[in-house]
Amino acid sequence: MKFVNALKLASAAALLLLGTSAQAQSSSYTPGTVWTFTNVQIEPGQFESYMDFLDREYKKSNDFGMKEGYVVSYHVFQVNNARAGEPDLILAVEAKDYVSNAQQLEMQKRYEAFMAKDNRKMTAESGERKVMRKFLGTMELQELKLK
Repeated sequence: MKFVNALKLASAAALLLLGTSAQAQSSSYTPGTVWTFTNVQIEPGQFESYMDFLDREYKKSNDFGMKEGYVVSYHVFQVNNARAGEPDLILAVEAKDYVSNAQQLEMQKRYEAFMAKDNRKMTAESGERKVMRKFLGTMELQELKLK
């Protein structure tokens, strides 16, 4: 039994030394902002209507996020010469960092108050916009800043 305890202690010491030496080494990058890209396919004849929606609601929502300090920037990219299955637009939002569940709930409360709508109402409105667009998927990336 003493041998097993000594082995555990030696293993823990070795891991501690390895961890310390790894921490002493400097990485060639630092974690940066977090980006969310949403791929959107516009339904035929709905481009201008969807752009009007983005100009009103998407812009208002992200301007609020910038004012609150958790959105760094946002962009609407048009995909030129999209091939079959590719999006027409990519909506990009740059956030300061990942958020915890508690932070997300708090941000949602403030956002609902700002928009004067609850999540149920906003979800229903999103469903009504399906005549204008179809979501093809979302991707979340984190920038790695080289030193």
